Order: sequence, then C-alpha cells, then structure tokens
Amino acid sequence: MATPHALRPGSPAAPATPKRGAIHPLWVRITHWLNALAAIVMMLSGWRIYDASPIFPAFSFPTAITLGGWLGGALQWHFAAMWLLAVNGLVYLSLNLASGRFVRKFLPLTPRAVLRDFVAALRGKLAHEDLRVYNAVQKFAYLFVIVDLIVLVLSGLAIWKSVQFPLLRELMGGYDNARVVHFSAMSLLAAFLAVHLAMVALVPRSLLAMLRGR
Repeated sequence: MATPHALRPGSPAAPATPKRGAIHPLWVRITHWLNALAAIVMMLSGWRIYDASPIFPAFSFPTAITLGGWLGGALQWHFAAMWLLAVNGLVYLSLNLASGRFVRKFLPLTPRAVLRDFVAALRGKLAHEDLRVYNAVQKFAYLFVIVDLIVLVLSGLAIWKSVQFPLLRELMGGYDNARVVHFSAMSLLAAFLAVHLAMVALVPRSLLAMLRGR
C-alpha cells in the first residue's frame, strides 16, 4: 500500500495542532482566582486608605469605587487580603517552580521577542490557537505582574511595620518614599488588570480555560 504523502520520508511535516487535555491544572486555576480576588480587594481598599491621607493632595479616588466605607473598615479589608495574597502567592510560586511550569511557561524571554510579538499584537497578527503556549508579550506581562505584586507586599510591609523592618524601609528610601513606591506599584497593577481584561475580551477562550481548565 502506498505511503501517504504527508508521511513519506523527507516530506514536509504536517502542521502542528493544539494538544488536547487540560490547559491549566486545578491548582493553577485556584491560586489564580485567589490571587485575583486578593489583589482587587487590596486595590479597592487601598484607594480608601489613600484618600484618608493622600500622597498627592490634588488627587483622590471617588468613594463609590473604594472598599471599606471608612478608614478602619478599609484597613481590615486590606490586611485580610494582604495575608491571602502573601500566602496564596507563595503557594503559586512554589508550585510553579517545583513542577517546572515556571520555566516551561515563562522562559526563555528576550527583549527582541517581546518587541516582535508586541508589534504583531498591534497589527492584529498575534496567533492564539494553542492557549498552552504563551507568546513573549504574555510572558513579559505575567512576569511583570508577579514582580509588581512582590513590590506591593514589601512596600506595604515597610509602611505597616516601619519600625519592625527598618532595613526594608530604608531600601524603599524611607517611609514617605515607601508610600510612593506602594502607590506606583498599585497603579501599575491597575494598568495590568485593564490590559488583561481587554485581552480576555479579545480572546474569550482564555477565560473559559481558566474557569474549566480547557
């Protein structure tokens, strides 16, 4: 029987098709949604805390988009979410590193690849056939938000326990600068969430994958 052309020696390989099965394991989905919940609660309650003592007097957040109702209530929400973010974030990072998923998903990454995929995204030519494979822009964005959340937690500790963590406070440039770092990291997190939601709207399959795993 004749060998099919696609399988003959030396013939071009057939186009790769996306693999079947789970895209995100259960532990990734659980930690992802807990991290998202904690980050959003911290951000909304943080805006109410900021309004009580603004860094920039000319700027404040509308009360309607803040959480806590008053300073004491906002602090309670903020600290509760902080512990959830810190513990769940450590679980997420530990499992990613232990399973090798961190290296598989996020590395290698080069500035050239990020620029190439960013330009392709602007032109609407960035493919999303296989949701298991992150493009360079996704890799950069996810690594960026991981670092940003770490900075948020550390700068928050420098503000909350300034006396207990003097080295951390000084690494932030002092108490007042730690507040600026914290505010800046929060602003970058808000920007990431806005872009992330826009990308989910463009590729709704990614939301389904994070909800049901495939």
